[in-house]
Amino acid sequence: MTDFLLELRSEEIPARMQAGARADLEKLFRKEMQAAGVAVGAVTVWSTPRRLALIARDLPLATEAVREETKGPAATAPEQALEGFLRKTGLTRDQLEVRDVKGKDTYFAVVEKPGRAVSVVLAEAIPAIVRAFPWPKSQRWGAASISTESLRWVRPLSGIVAILGEDLVECEVGGIRSAYTTKGHRFHHPDEITIGGANDYADKLRACHVIVDHEERQDLVRTKAREAAEVAGLTLVEDEGLVIENAGLTEWPVPLLGRFDEDFLEVPPETIQLTARVNQKYFVCEKDGQLADAFVCTANIVASDGGEGIVAGNRKVLAARLSDARFFWEQDRKTPLSQHAKKLERITFHEKLGTVADKVERVAKLAQWLASEGIVPGCDPAQARQAAELCKADLVTEMVGEFPELQGLMGGYYARAEGLPDAVADAIRDHYKPVGAGDDVPTAPVTVALALADKLDTISGFFFEGMPPTGSRDPFALRRAALGVIALLQVNGVRVPLKLASTVSIAHLGKLLGRHSAKSIVEYIDAMDAVGLPVSEQAIEDAKNAALNKVLSNEAKEKLIIGRIRPTVAEILDFFADRLKVQQKEAGVRHDLIDAVFALGGEDDLVRLLARVHALQAFVETEDGTNLLAGYKRAANILKKEDWSGQDDGIEHTGDEDPLENVDDPDMQAVYAAELAEQAAHKGLSYTPEKAEKALIDALDNAEPKAAAAVAAEDFASAMAALASLRQPIDAFFDEVTVNDPEPSKRTARLALLDRFRAAVHNVADFSKVEG
Repeated sequence: MTDFLLELRSEEIPARMQAGARADLEKLFRKEMQAAGVAVGAVTVWSTPRRLALIARDLPLATEAVREETKGPAATAPEQALEGFLRKTGLTRDQLEVRDVKGKDTYFAVVEKPGRAVSVVLAEAIPAIVRAFPWPKSQRWGAASISTESLRWVRPLSGIVAILGEDLVECEVGGIRSAYTTKGHRFHHPDEITIGGANDYADKLRACHVIVDHEERQDLVRTKAREAAEVAGLTLVEDEGLVIENAGLTEWPVPLLGRFDEDFLEVPPETIQLTARVNQKYFVCEKDGQLADAFVCTANIVASDGGEGIVAGNRKVLAARLSDARFFWEQDRKTPLSQHAKKLERITFHEKLGTVADKVERVAKLAQWLASEGIVPGCDPAQARQAAELCKADLVTEMVGEFPELQGLMGGYYARAEGLPDAVADAIRDHYKPVGAGDDVPTAPVTVALALADKLDTISGFFFEGMPPTGSRDPFALRRAALGVIALLQVNGVRVPLKLASTVSIAHLGKLLGRHSAKSIVEYIDAMDAVGLPVSEQAIEDAKNAALNKVLSNEAKEKLIIGRIRPTVAEILDFFADRLKVQQKEAGVRHDLIDAVFALGGEDDLVRLLARVHALQAFVETEDGTNLLAGYKRAANILKKEDWSGQDDGIEHTGDEDPLENVDDPDMQAVYAAELAEQAAHKGLSYTPEKAEKALIDALDNAEPKAAAAVAAEDFASAMAALASLRQPIDAFFDEVTVNDPEPSKRTARLALLDRFRAAVHNVADFSKVEG
């Protein structure tokens, strides 16, 4: 057993590609070795800006001999089948073996493959790995690059080190031959270094100012940057992404502290941090919780002057960047947000959903509605509308044009700078939140109303236009928006029926139809008709006529919108149900319990729904819950087997008359049937119930009103407790009472009693959806 070293040296590999390249190198290496029958154990992969390195420990020196057997056709098969088998195996007929398989003579191809030296396997594998490497972007170079068959690499490949044990693995790819030599640090040791093998590789490079282990370089950047700030009495603003990037840009990282002009601190701190981070890859520092006039850059050399020249050069570059940021800050503030907002009419939000200005108008109406209806408690409707009207205005500012990551945040700064109320400025700043898992969830009333309105409008609009997420595709981030809505409702206890909110949101889309051309409106109506949406023929005809006359009246708009609301809202509610399952699963809630509550129908208040789900989960995990679930399933199975629909009431009548014969109103029929079922289960029995039967009737008499009252009061724990009181009576009923009694009246009444028990449970949750 021995170790193998592979180094692929090139010009600078972008830092963002290095992690993926390490994973790809190991994957390709293992694939090639597995195909050759070489067992691979521990593999270490390192990267620097100028090299990828792989060390595989304890490789065998040779592969084992392999005997491969391939079953062929029967000896009696047509000649064409045998000829095809011979072509596939590359053998002749006399090289095949004939064996008995289930009484039939059958051909077998047996190939003995002798063992091979692993060095030979590696010599074949290395070119294959290099040529198959899946760089996100790659290039050709040199004279050979005129051919599309020439070697591609992320940057020009300049060297290959391939050593098995102490022996060179001789190979060549793209005119580059493997060797024992590599190069050290570009400035500190540009000359060639001779490598003895895997065991001295890292040490020899370290001696030449190259730390080949990327994780060690990351630790150095992280530690030394923090120390540089602390020496100056500052605190480094931690940024793990920046740590990884700086380690990927250097082979010998040396963090250095620099200062910039204190006057730049009048610019919002996030702007300074983003400028330093994105443009220059610098860390920023704080003092007493406030941004300080300091940065930490990472040099790639040990400078003879202690880094003063490097810091001075970086200070000049950063000053130029910060001057731009300050200019943008000053210029943007010369124009009020309300004036910036007018430019949104020139920006398309989506071709089917109008401009950003259209979206702002819809969001403003929805936010004001959420506030004025008291859905978001303590929210001023006027402030909600004002914040909504200005929330996207910063999209047309110079600062956000330069740094799109600052959208919303800069709007908040500009709003505060022109003296708008803090609640409005905060809402503009935070209305995109929560953006993802772990992001802060706003709690300020105006912000909550605006954030909800913005996300609901996006979801409703794209669903209304038939563009929901499909499979793994979600180009408009609707899943993220839905999770944001769920988080806002949960954290703030906002009580809004999603069906109502979606309907109101969709209704605001009506204005868009008036902006469409006559031709597009007719096509739109035809598309609705083609997919079978519930729009009357007359409504379609009226809308078409209006469109062809280039006048789409409010009445025609209403007909179109109303025809689309019901199916769209149903899709949106299903979508939220799926997102809720995903979110709650991560929180440890069973998806079947969410199904059990959703199956009740009409439950679209997520706060109430989740309270019911959590109470149900706590209940089913108890012994009472487990046993009641078993009793429910047993009752449900009996009713299903008997095809029970509840139409027999178990009450003796004077003849064969239908008690509902003279009741024409369907609603009254349902009411009367329910009353008859109640009589059959309790008061109108034609026989004396057995003890356990009477106990279940009494238990239901007691539990049903308690559970109903508790559900009405949203005290779902008490509702579950009321159901728990049925556990012992239902167990006793099944133990002591014969449901399918030979006497029809008893059998009917007992089935009705089980139906009543099932209905009582369904008032709390649909237990048929609960697993277990």
